[in-house]
Amino acid sequence: MKTEGYKSDEHFDEMFDSEGKIRPHYEEYFQYLNKASPKKMNQLQHSANKAQKAMGMTFNVYHDNQGLEKILHLDIVPRIISNSEWKKLEAGLKQRIHALNLFLQDIYNDQKILKDGIVPSELILGSSDFLKPCMGLTPPKGIWCHITGTDLIRDKNGEYYILEDNLRCPSGVSYMLESREIIKRAYPQLFNDEGVMPVSDYPAKLLKMLQFLSDKPKPVVGVLTPGIYNSAYFEHSYLALQMGVELVNGVDLIVKDKVVYMQTTKGLEQIDVLYRRIDDSFLDPLTFNPESMLGIPGIFEAYKAGNIAFANAPGTGVADDKAVYAYVPRIIKYYLDEDPILNNVPTYLCREEEDRKYVLDHIEELVVKETNAAGGYGMLIGPKSTKEEHDKFRQLIKDNPKNYIAQPTLSLSTVPCLTDKGIDARHVDLRPYILYGDEIEVIPGALTRVALKKGSLVVNSSQGGGSKDTWVLYN
Repeated sequence: MKTEGYKSDEHFDEMFDSEGKIRPHYEEYFQYLNKASPKKMNQLQHSANKAQKAMGMTFNVYHDNQGLEKILHLDIVPRIISNSEWKKLEAGLKQRIHALNLFLQDIYNDQKILKDGIVPSELILGSSDFLKPCMGLTPPKGIWCHITGTDLIRDKNGEYYILEDNLRCPSGVSYMLESREIIKRAYPQLFNDEGVMPVSDYPAKLLKMLQFLSDKPKPVVGVLTPGIYNSAYFEHSYLALQMGVELVNGVDLIVKDKVVYMQTTKGLEQIDVLYRRIDDSFLDPLTFNPESMLGIPGIFEAYKAGNIAFANAPGTGVADDKAVYAYVPRIIKYYLDEDPILNNVPTYLCREEEDRKYVLDHIEELVVKETNAAGGYGMLIGPKSTKEEHDKFRQLIKDNPKNYIAQPTLSLSTVPCLTDKGIDARHVDLRPYILYGDEIEVIPGALTRVALKKGSLVVNSSQGGGSKDTWVLYN
């Protein structure tokens, strides 16, 4: 399959360098592409599409009035990352998660970082994600953020930047695992020849981490799901199946004398660890939202008594707030006395007068984000928006400045994709997954999200993005 006409314009392309030469870690795959016919590549893509449907790799889009389940399109061309690149990412992510965990322990206990004025007290204590019932708590083994999915992008110079920290219920890992199985079948020989690091042991590592949270020799573990109508239900059921643990929802659980039990056909069975995939506010109607129909009355008291462990711990959401994100470099310096290995995207906090003035004056050049929105919603991409949209967001910022941050429009890197017109460049981001048990481990692969429309920077699945298998090479 020829790559003439492949254009990444002024963006950093991960297969070709600025002179049009193949980067060394793409060399072997490029040779394969040159030998493969368009018909062969299209057949591989068709087979991948069928495999996804057969596996049920779907997600729901809540705002979609049709209420349809959608397939997350998997592009047949893998994204390839060299081992040296990965080692830097790995070191930077471990550093970041270590610091954020110390931050969470501090703000729910001694609050030294707030007293020392490194992070504004009002930013944390006034956040809807700061859970006062967690004050004074230390979760099992002192770990708050057990499972993290951190979003990264690359700029026009190829430098990686942290775009977002996802410490609540990061999704997408099942797509990483299932996509790998599909792509391995598409390129069995090439996969072995390239020396791709495995991701298939993720469920075993996840289970080991969850078991580590309990002091029992054989703890009972479950995945807590909101139910079949949740957008990530495929992932909840998939991970429970792969780990060989129970998939439960609120009605399956009961609390007696601050101990949590599953209702089974053989009677009540105590459960020790829950990988929860429901938000904090829905967890316990007696402690948080009294109208929650998804939660388990009394489960938070069981947690405080040390009779159940949660991954992630309640209260972690305050550390991945988009406004707190701007302070993470200072958080790393404060707790670890180190400079960040991976930098943030430069961020303007609209809560600060000088930053706000700059954003209002330069809104046409910036990406403006609502601090409590996700999935690409509540966002303005200045250069691609109309004057009316600029004016609307200016007013939103003036009305509620604390609710917005802004960042320069970084040009996401491009990678090769199979399109209707052959192989062409499309923009991507990267979401590696990090587990924190007896040590911090970065899984050597990631969910690569891809903007399927030419020139688009929107990679979110809920807004038409797709995905790729990510190959991290041994050498």
